[in-house]
Amino acid sequence: MDVDVDRTLVRVVQTCHGFPSQWDAWTVSGRYLYLRYRHGEGSVEWHRGPDVSDDTPETWDEGLSGLLVEWDDGTDGGEIALENFLAAAGLVLAPDAAVD
Repeated sequence: MDVDVDRTLVRVVQTCHGFPSQWDAWTVSGRYLYLRYRHGEGSVEWHRGPDVSDDTPETWDEGLSGLLVEWDDGTDGGEIALENFLAAAGLVLAPDAAVD
């Protein structure tokens, strides 16, 4: 299901600093995004909230979760700076975004 997801982030919290690098993020419209980079592969998933362990294949099928973007940079890396991740994912920070 193709869902229009706002790509401007107002809050980003890094939950793992390397191997993998990952963040919880929220868009201007309030949507939760899960950002992850591991083995040179980046992905952005949208979910109902940060507890993605509750999401099952059925939530994806019902349009409650999904994949926004993924890529492979060919490096097999496990650590990436937030700025580089956002550029690769096509996401931007709002001017007054909170980044933790």
